[in-house]
Amino acid sequence: MPQRPALFRTIPEQDFLGFWPENALRADKVARFLDLDRSDVAKVAGVSVKSVRYDRKIPKEVLERLSEIAVICGLVAQFFEGNGHKTTLWFQTPNPLLGGMSPRDMIRLGRYEKLRRFVVNALQESGIDPVTTGQIDVSLSERHEAAQTSAA
Repeated sequence: MPQRPALFRTIPEQDFLGFWPENALRADKVARFLDLDRSDVAKVAGVSVKSVRYDRKIPKEVLERLSEIAVICGLVAQFFEGNGHKTTLWFQTPNPLLGGMSPRDMIRLGRYEKLRRFVVNALQESGIDPVTTGQIDVSLSERHEAAQTSAA
């Protein structure tokens, strides 16, 4: 398959980690996958700890931030050919190319965008073409509506 334009290499080919059943983000599953507690999620989303919830009333900021983080996780899982165990280990392990910090800690400290750029660049260097197949290509407003409906 020819390499796709860089514009389309920012999301994984498929939902390797099961974060997007029926095209609706399971934000709670993302937080559990990375072992993020409510205070971690509040910090990265810029909301109060008391407002962090994963039901149909999930704050838009939490949904958007965890959506972005879920995409990063999916791109890493794509590199590991869908192997969730290897993906988990990668997020937990300090990495010298990330200043000795684990990818999980980068996320916890709000450096998820920098981590996303590292991941996308590494995938491009390795020849992996992370391009959407439409399986999780859903707008944030559609995801928010779906999350509200599914949690009802």
